[in-house]
Parts: sequence; structure tokens; C-alpha cells
Amino acid sequence: MNIDQFVKFVQEQYKTTDFIPLHVPRFQGNEKKYVMETIDSTFVSSVGAYVDKFEQMIAEISRTEQAVAVVNGTAALQVALRLAGVKTGDEVLTQALTFVATANAIAYNHAHPVFLDVDLDTMGLSPKSVEIFLEEYGEIREDGCYNKKSGNRIAACLPMHTFGFPVHLNELVEVCNKWSIPVVEDAAESIGSTYHGKPTGSFGQFGIYSFNGNKIVTAGGGGAIVTDDKQLGDFAKHLTTTAKKPHKYEYVHDELGHNYRMPNLNAALICAQLEQLDSFIQSKRNLAVKYKAFFKEKGIKFRTENPDTKVNYWLMCVELNDRKERNQLLNETNEKGVMTRPIWKLMYKLPMYEHCFRDEQTNAEYLEDRIVNIPSSCNG
Repeated sequence: MNIDQFVKFVQEQYKTTDFIPLHVPRFQGNEKKYVMETIDSTFVSSVGAYVDKFEQMIAEISRTEQAVAVVNGTAALQVALRLAGVKTGDEVLTQALTFVATANAIAYNHAHPVFLDVDLDTMGLSPKSVEIFLEEYGEIREDGCYNKKSGNRIAACLPMHTFGFPVHLNELVEVCNKWSIPVVEDAAESIGSTYHGKPTGSFGQFGIYSFNGNKIVTAGGGGAIVTDDKQLGDFAKHLTTTAKKPHKYEYVHDELGHNYRMPNLNAALICAQLEQLDSFIQSKRNLAVKYKAFFKEKGIKFRTENPDTKVNYWLMCVELNDRKERNQLLNETNEKGVMTRPIWKLMYKLPMYEHCFRDEQTNAEYLEDRIVNIPSSCNG
């Protein structure tokens, strides 16, 4: 591919020759109004009307019974796994091709990640890989599924919807149900994406979202836990607000809780952002159509959604022929002021996870050598 042609195309989409980042937030709605209302109310910390409003909005968007606001997506994952029953020494089935927060959340619960391969079409955890692993190592006992080789309980399955592309959820949930393993969806990147018409984050026992500054909608930080289990949702709220029992003046904490509360100030910002979610996603989908046409002419694969899915196109990406071609694109575009980025280094190549079990990782290593993210901000 002629890199200069790509750089020019991106500059035309964003109408600038200045540096073009991978993803930037857009504040063009009620953000300032809501934040100023919060300041005027003096309720800028973890209690306030916008926290409640945010939780209601996320429950509606995810079509779940309850949402709990937290400080970031990693905290949401940590608590969701704890509530799903993950304990010290347990194992959690997940993917190595992911952002480090997925694995970190498992480790924060003193559990062990088990890295299984991804599907090429979704870049997310493969139901077939999970099934193969469980057929070889799984054993159902009275209190759950165990790894026959390690002796550890397999406490959860944690798929991550890479760049907003849903994994094959029906198949994955079916496999996990067969082996009595709860699913916790890392939907940090996929708010607004759907699988067979249903929102990602709503298929497992829990789902989580992230609202970091580089996401489609942002609270500056922020995250949310969603679930259809009202009792567990209430407990999630309790745990993330220091496990303090309601009382007019006494400080009574009945669990080892977490101070993971989202401030009302941040909730005000994300409420205004969520009002624009549909238009943001449509803008990104329009850009994806243009990218697809551009790269088709160049003979390069632009990653698009599978049938029966609707993707938010949080980060768009191309698939190159090999690592050499990938590195050339990365080097030349960044030198020319257009930010591109490789997909993450596989988790088992990081020092803190190199000891973890992994399968052959054929697809994950293939994708690691070839996937490059390209500028994906809303451009309208």
C-alpha cells in the first residue's frame, strides 16, 4: 500500500493536516450544562442525581435489570468476577489477545488466567477453544467445574469483545452452561454493539463497560457493572461503596469492600455523552464504510462486522500480510502524523503472566503479527 495515499485519505476525513490521534472524545452536547449543574448543586462526589441517572441509562442501553456505576472498567471487572464466585486459587478462562485489564482483574482476585485462543473472525475468545480445553481438562463436581490437571476450580469464563466486535456469544454461553461455568463479559470496548439484536454485556451473569477517555463515550474515566440479578446488583453497589451499611451517622462496614464509587461530576459528563451514543456510533459506522471502500481498492483487509452483529467500530483496524508489512505501516504513518497502533502484546508474553496456562494460540499469534488500529474518532 502507498502510505502517502492512506495518510492523505485520513487527513481528508478529518479535514486537517495536523497530528491525527487514534481516538479522541467529542463534547458537543449537554456536557458543560450537566457538569455545571453538578458543581452548583455541590454534590460532586459519589452521591448525586447524575449517578442515579447514569445507572438508569446504562441499564436501559444494556437491556439489563440493574447497572452499578464504578470508577473504571477494571474495577468493574474485578468486582464482577468476585460476585460471580471467583476466589483465591481459582482459574478463569479468558483470551491472551486483550488489553491487560482483563487479565489484571483476574489476578486482583488472586485467581489464575487460563489463556485460550481467539476466533479469527471476531478476534475474541473462541467457543471452540473453550470446548476443547474443557473436554480435555474439565471435570464436573458437586461444587462446580474443576481442572483435572491443576486441581483448581474453573470459576468463570471472561470473554472480551475486541474493539467492539462481539464474540460468538450463543455458542460460548452454551459451552459454559454445559460445564456450569458463569460468563462475565468484558464489554469495555463494545457499548452499543449487538449480537443477534441483543446488546453485548447482557449475555453473561455480569457484563462490564468502560468509559475511559478514549472510549466512544467517556466520563473521563468510569465504568459500570450490569446484571439481570437484582440481588447481586444490589450487592455490587454495596461492595463498590466500601460495603457501608446505611445509617444516619454510624460507620458500619460488613464486608471487605472497595472504594470504587463514580463521582457525580463524572456521572454528569457521561450522561451527556450517552445522550449522543447513537449518533456517535452512526458517525463511526459511516467512516467504516469509507475505510472499507478505500482499502478494498488497495487489496487490504479492513475488519468489518459478522452477520447478525452490529459493531460500534470503537477502534477500526486493518489486517496486513505479515509483521514486516505491519511494522512498515506503523512506522511510516506515525512519522507522518497519523497515529496507528498494533494490537496488544499477548498476555503470556508479559512477565507477570508468562507462567499461566495457554493453548497453542495459533489465531492470536497470527493476529498479533498483522492487526493495526487506524484513526477511528467520530468525524461528524
